[in-house]
Amino acid sequence: IVGIPQHLFNNREDNTLSGTIDNLKNRPTHIRTVIDWFLKESSFSPSIKSNNISLIGHSMGGYTALAVAGGVPTSFPSESPDQKPYCLSVDHDKRVQSLILLAPAAGWFRERGALEDVNIPILMITGEKDTITPSFHGEFVLNGVSDKEKVQHIVVENGGHFSFLSPFPDFMKSPSFPPSQDPVGFNRKEFHEDLQNTILNFLLHSF
Repeated sequence: IVGIPQHLFNNREDNTLSGTIDNLKNRPTHIRTVIDWFLKESSFSPSIKSNNISLIGHSMGGYTALAVAGGVPTSFPSESPDQKPYCLSVDHDKRVQSLILLAPAAGWFRERGALEDVNIPILMITGEKDTITPSFHGEFVLNGVSDKEKVQHIVVENGGHFSFLSPFPDFMKSPSFPPSQDPVGFNRKEFHEDLQNTILNFLLHSF
């Protein structure tokens, strides 16, 4: 069972809260709300084990997954009206038992101890040529979690930040549409066939 939420005011139709503290706090709350709905109100409820939930997040979704799983984010000065960073209080959800982080945006967990309460299996896949969330984002995760042995980290050779998005049809591919673009020579279609198998294998062995 897979749920794909659309974050209010941080999506391609309405992105008015992007780059704000409200957005950093709202996104984890949205995930808790979705989990609550699946477990309590949906027709799927009888088929779900409440302690068998995994989050998959790409880029900002990686931030969200880490925050839900116990991370303590610190905002950047540009995200508040007074231009000051703030340590944010985010409700954690212990029902989440594993994470899959795809090119995660982890800069909000730069402070010492920010990820020490994240102690669940993590599959983190990053792109060798990612210029939006370069390698230091992954290092925040590897160096910040309480047990590095629980992190399986894969670096995709020649992969870019948007390589983790589903392949676009040819008519949408254009240099003016960055999500459709990959580093020269990268085959997104072939990569996604491997990616699906890697994620499935992790899920089957992480609980």
